Amino acid sequence: MYELKIIRTFAAAHQLLKSRTKCENLHGHNWKIEVHVKGKNLDQSGMMIDFGILKKHVDEILESLDHQFLNELPFLKDISPSSENIARYIAETLNERIEIPDISVSRVCAWESDNACATYIPE
Repeated sequence: MYELKIIRTFAAAHQLLKSRTKCENLHGHNWKIEVHVKGKNLDQSGMMIDFGILKKHVDEILESLDHQFLNELPFLKDISPSSENIARYIAETLNERIEIPDISVSRVCAWESDNACATYIPE
């Protein structure tokens, strides 16, 4: 089994309503996203997936989040835009875009600060 990881960033604001914490107030983060993909096979060039292709897919997903108020985005409107749900959204959306057989997202870590992240691991 092989695993690749890329790290990308975006900036966005959100509110964690019903959290009963200061995070209920509007605030923003410079998010760092770690995306891990796994696969058993390599192609003719000895790669599981080209890093450029993986980055392109992730960047397209993050473009929809960058400099947005996450609570107002249609795909996050009915759920809390927490780090956990951001990680899950990215993982599920990326899995739909990867068109190479036997390659899938193994985890996504959404860092909202240098010392706090949430990880989603698809089953």
